[in-house]
Amino acid sequence: MADSNHQTQTAGVEGGGTRLPLLNEPAPTFHARTTQGERSLEDYRGRWLIFFAHPADFTPVCASEFIAFSKAYDRFQELGCDLLGLSVDSLFAHIAWIANIKERFGVEVPFPIVEDPSMAVARAYGMLHPGAHTSATVRATFVIDPEGMIRAIIWYPMNVRPTSTASSSCWSDLLARHRQPADIRNGFDRAVWPDPVGHDDGEQQQTDRDRERQRPTAGAVEDPSEGDR
Repeated sequence: MADSNHQTQTAGVEGGGTRLPLLNEPAPTFHARTTQGERSLEDYRGRWLIFFAHPADFTPVCASEFIAFSKAYDRFQELGCDLLGLSVDSLFAHIAWIANIKERFGVEVPFPIVEDPSMAVARAYGMLHPGAHTSATVRATFVIDPEGMIRAIIWYPMNVRPTSTASSSCWSDLLARHRQPADIRNGFDRAVWPDPVGHDDGEQQQTDRDRERQRPTAGAVEDPSEGDR
């Protein structure tokens, strides 16, 4: 009975449904238990968030991505980006899983992992396809901006191994385009380039981009994707 009551709490989701949220739409809000206490999407307002999900604990592919994100955690934090994992297993399974990762690989998972045994959060984010009898499709990554808007979605088919490199590279590019030029620290003075008006203009823009990439920048911050390559 206690577990049934808890699943009702875990289903604290507003917005969303079985439809996959679209880019530039508000991310469905939720409130759930995690390995680091209660969490809601509102807790991450004002910071970028990479929210990535997996269909089960104790699987080699899921563990490999959690390990990679754990190793890159400090670099993401330096750049104002939080990490949040999700698996449809229970909180108790999550706790045992991260203990197993630490024991076997010597890696401590520093970010929270959402429990979703009722799959309410998975449904809100469109990860559980209509008519699906398993959680196999719960394997997507959402990049959410500081205003709570979805800026990127990465969906992995069953036969492709997800990587933190893809997520971090996507997020790094988004960050560069959403910050004001004066705030850019990755070597680019211009965050957004206008559309070229012709072939010659496009070639000139590419030349300008290459020139700015080669320009040394004081206090440059390491690209978080570099650590996983």
